[in-house]
Amino acid sequence: TDMTNCSTVVLFVSNDNPPQKVTRSTSYVYPWSPCQRNQSAANVTGFGSLPGHIRDFLYYRHCRHFPLLLDVPDKCGGANKSAEVFLLLVIKSSPGNYDRREVLRKTWAEERRHKGVWIRRVFVTGTTGTVFEKERLNHLLMLENREYEDILQWDFNDSFFNLTLKQILFLEWMETNCPRSRFLLNGDDDVFANTDNMVEYLQSLTDNDGSKHLFIGHLIKFAMPIRSKQNKYYIPFQVYESNRFPPYCGGGGFLLSGHTAMVIYNMSKSITILPIDDVYMGMCLAKAGLSPAHHMGVKTLWFHIPSKKPDMDDPCYYRDMLLIHRFNTARIFIMWDKIHDPNLKCGAVKPTYCSDNTKTSNRFL
Repeated sequence: TDMTNCSTVVLFVSNDNPPQKVTRSTSYVYPWSPCQRNQSAANVTGFGSLPGHIRDFLYYRHCRHFPLLLDVPDKCGGANKSAEVFLLLVIKSSPGNYDRREVLRKTWAEERRHKGVWIRRVFVTGTTGTVFEKERLNHLLMLENREYEDILQWDFNDSFFNLTLKQILFLEWMETNCPRSRFLLNGDDDVFANTDNMVEYLQSLTDNDGSKHLFIGHLIKFAMPIRSKQNKYYIPFQVYESNRFPPYCGGGGFLLSGHTAMVIYNMSKSITILPIDDVYMGMCLAKAGLSPAHHMGVKTLWFHIPSKKPDMDDPCYYRDMLLIHRFNTARIFIMWDKIHDPNLKCGAVKPTYCSDNTKTSNRFL
């Protein structure tokens, strides 16, 4: 058999059996010409006074298509079987974050069945570094994908200002490869996510199997663009004119339905890219007439512990949460083990309301 341009990928053969590996073609044809700099961006008022990274963003903000370097086209078992994936973990990662990816694969991002449904994982990344560094990191990602089959990599500069581009490229990929996935966790590779709790929370939504709107996280309202050039989140008027952002959920991590993911993708086709990706998600929701909702179990900005001398590594604080931002790799590894200790004893947890007008069982904060 001619094995040219072939690789080992994952196909799901049933609801009960683990995925089987088969060899199939994964040749990818890139149908677009390389994106060219938009020279007219330099005509924007005050362009010359903007920082270099802002000028580069304006030159190339129209670019939305880049070559796909690493692919896992059968991650969801093919488009027709993708409904068998209950929770797809979409983890934003930079090429050099190998240690983070390795820990996540062993902890909350492990691909597995929980409560009878499948959890699957993809890391979404670009390229970075000078010629030799880029080549080395690309080789690292290739080796990871050969072993784990969980890397989606496009040939664009993986930077803070390209996080929105990363989101759009993933959603385009999802439309082709995983269009029927029920729910998604969209998050960073430095969060602690209790994916067991997420599955149980999503299964408790008796009126939503992923075919209706859902977008929950740490809700942020009435936020304004930061106009200070010294700030990492600096957004000048030339990039975003309004002095108010729409409601959005903090980008460290949020849960959404497959239905809402596809709505966001369709809305994104007619909305100019904003470099702050979580705000951009809010813009897409607003255009669709949909709203993000708050969930007390998601903490992406701060986490208050009601104690004068709290032990920040007490697993009882995290056992019933959905997601906390940020954790380092060692802390993730340790905490995942601690919250699964069958001998863990914590105080009683009262019933709470997790998201707007939604009562949960008696667990998730």
